[in-house]
Amino acid sequence: MAVDFNIKFYKFFRGMAFVGIIILAFIAILSTISIAGRSLGALGLKPVPGDFELVEMATALAIFCFMPWTHLRRGHATVDLFWGSIPANFKKYIAITSDLLMLFVWCVLIWQMSGAMQDYYLTHESTMVLLIPLFWGYAFSMVPGCLGLFAYLWKLLETLDFVSVPSQYCTDTEVVH
Repeated sequence: MAVDFNIKFYKFFRGMAFVGIIILAFIAILSTISIAGRSLGALGLKPVPGDFELVEMATALAIFCFMPWTHLRRGHATVDLFWGSIPANFKKYIAITSDLLMLFVWCVLIWQMSGAMQDYYLTHESTMVLLIPLFWGYAFSMVPGCLGLFAYLWKLLETLDFVSVPSQYCTDTEVVH
């Protein structure tokens, strides 16, 4: 039963990363169309109005969709210069500390974003071209952001050996690098 939940948990966050891929594809297509419109103005084409506003909001949303999956898979950048010479006990301590710090940073990020979202909601600020309420970008990003809290907590529980990584998601560096 627990193993089945672990697999579903990982699949959910992998699915969320795929949503991020779709968002990145949208950003690429939007940017391409807008750049082509700017470049081919002589042919009567125009850039997409508010393209930078949409790209800004969509980029934040894509990042919040990717980050939990990246953390679950230990995909963050690491420096392995001395890692091989560190004793296993100390590696475990480093892994627990880094997972605690990542969870803390993610909590602070969500907390600060919620404050900013509330401020933008109360002041009714909007984007300059499309007049999209600024709090919308925060609200959309808060959904994967809040869900990401569970991924960061789950990875800490894995590192503490309270739960196990599903076998199909194990990597040869799963011990932590």
